[in-house]
Amino acid sequence: MNKNIYSVTQVNTYIERMFSDDFMLGNLSLTGEVSNCKYNHTGHIYFTLKDEKSAISCVMFAGKRAQGLKFTMKDGDKVVVTGYVGVYSPQGKYQVYANQIELAGVGDLYQRFEALKQELADSGMFDSMYKKPLPSHAMKIGVVTAPTGAAVHDVIRVSKTRNPFVQIILYPAQVQGEGAAPSIISGINCLDSMGLDVIIVGRGGGSIEDLWAFNEEEVARAIFHAQTPIISAVGHETDFTIADFVADRRAATPSQAAELANFVYQDFANQLERYSDKLNRALDYKIDTIVERLNNYKLRLQLLRPENKIKANEEKLSQLAVRLASLMQAKLDRYESRLVALSGRLDGLSPAKKLAAGFGYVTDSKGGRVDSIEQLKVGDSFSVRIKDGSIDGEITNLSNI
Repeated sequence: MNKNIYSVTQVNTYIERMFSDDFMLGNLSLTGEVSNCKYNHTGHIYFTLKDEKSAISCVMFAGKRAQGLKFTMKDGDKVVVTGYVGVYSPQGKYQVYANQIELAGVGDLYQRFEALKQELADSGMFDSMYKKPLPSHAMKIGVVTAPTGAAVHDVIRVSKTRNPFVQIILYPAQVQGEGAAPSIISGINCLDSMGLDVIIVGRGGGSIEDLWAFNEEEVARAIFHAQTPIISAVGHETDFTIADFVADRRAATPSQAAELANFVYQDFANQLERYSDKLNRALDYKIDTIVERLNNYKLRLQLLRPENKIKANEEKLSQLAVRLASLMQAKLDRYESRLVALSGRLDGLSPAKKLAAGFGYVTDSKGGRVDSIEQLKVGDSFSVRIKDGSIDGEITNLSNI
């Protein structure tokens, strides 16, 4: 009887092929308790996943850890491992090759998170129209967080560095576990009633279970209905909660929340000094302008004083009198010269003077002046007036020159 004889490698290879061809084993999720958890220096994680009756070996290679593991796994953790079942040929054993590891219950929490997120988004609670602006110069800041831990210390340190005069009011709240949500809501309501400038609500990082209080609907509604602007600062930069979406501003970390809430006092003081200098320069310029204007008004007023006006008019009148006298004298002189000239001409035309010089004045019988022989005829009478009398006669002859 011939037997088929196979090597160990052939058998392990055959089994490995069977596992890889099996659809269910190629992608599955299984849950259990972690034991024998070991972090290798290469970055790989080796552990055993067990329940009440069975156990199975598991490995997560270093290349999968960055995306597939969000917490530090330890013995006793209840987890859900997603990956595939394969055969490790050198030892002939099968094991789970993990692509993702989550704490048990995280999947349910994530579904609840997404459902509430969608519900509140549909109701408009995330809409930007409801976001209140942060004050530019907050002096009273409320903080709802645990009284101990890095979060509150980071907020105080950053706040005092930026503004030494800021007043910080801490409401020590429970931020994790049972009763955390009511404690956070009480803190928001208490600080909201104090008339503060802004409120920071948050805590340090953690798993989704640790941060779950900030995913509760009651906390989201307390943030939404608060009158004071609220900054949400929950977890690390990659962590998002419902509180982040409904808050007026989301900060990646508590330190960043303190930066958003506080202004830099020194920059503010420098700006005030610049404004003061600008105001003083403007005031000096205004005063100088007004003084110059007043001086102009004073000069104009002096010019408009009655005594100055009278004095100016007196001077003007005096000048006009002198000018009038000068004009009158000049005019009299001109008339006198003209009168002398006319007198001379009149004297030259005087009949008496002509008669005295030996000339005679001839008139006809009617006393009219005769200055042409055509005015007379033979037989007409005439008279000749001379210096000392007159001669009458009759024309006996007329002849032209």
